[in-house]
Amino acid sequence: MASPKTVLIVYAHQSPSSFNAAAKDVAVQTLTAQGCEVIVSDLYAMNFHSSATAADIKGNLKNPEHFLYDEETFIAWKEDRLSDDIKEEHRKVAQADLIIFQFPLYWFTVPAIMKGWMERVLTQGFAYTLQTIYDNGNFKDKKAVLSFTTGGIESMYLPDGINGDINVCLWPLQNGVLRFCGFQVLAPQIFWCVGHTPPSERTAMLEAWQARLNGMLDEQPLSFAPTKLFDLSFQAGFRLRSDIKEAYASQPYGLTTGQHLGKPFPPNNQTKSAPHDKQ
Repeated sequence: MASPKTVLIVYAHQSPSSFNAAAKDVAVQTLTAQGCEVIVSDLYAMNFHSSATAADIKGNLKNPEHFLYDEETFIAWKEDRLSDDIKEEHRKVAQADLIIFQFPLYWFTVPAIMKGWMERVLTQGFAYTLQTIYDNGNFKDKKAVLSFTTGGIESMYLPDGINGDINVCLWPLQNGVLRFCGFQVLAPQIFWCVGHTPPSERTAMLEAWQARLNGMLDEQPLSFAPTKLFDLSFQAGFRLRSDIKEAYASQPYGLTTGQHLGKPFPPNNQTKSAPHDKQ
């Protein structure tokens, strides 16, 4: 019999009566009913500190005259000298099989308090090293998903929409943060324009979210360019291998939203899972 799964919900909204709160509550209830252990980090309620500073480190700094957060926190992580709030979040992440980030889209990204969680909690050493990123990342056995609300309607985020392609908007978060640390990134759950949506449609949105949650732990992740397709050396610049670029020269699309090779993006590359390349 499979052991129960653990789900961490990193939640960022100020109001318990918000749609984001309702989406978070649906996730807690649905996943708990499946037998999962669900942990919630309610960042505003926790008064989580969003600034990455020397206060995150206990004891002396290696170089107080020229403070480098990444280097100092890496040393502090190895020596168990990180602040208590970071260590507590580390414990939650370490337990989690799945992490759900629930938030309203602010300025085309996560709210500052959630960005601070990413900057402070995804510490070098704990979340990644220069040798353990992307396919080889520390969290390659964990899944992660962005679940968020937008102010604009869906058509505003199409390739010809005024806000631009949502796939481009999502690339820095899904590839640059989550997959960088090794996460298997699931297709995002996007609740479009909830502030101008009738109550009946908001209810339908939550019901669809509940239905998805029932099978989320078995979902296939989004497609990214496998690390093995790159020449991983400083001399080569960590670029795609020449044989891979030649193979894609006749293809109508690039590999991904980020590695597009000057071609049209693969449709829905950052919003829908697709069969993974076998190269």
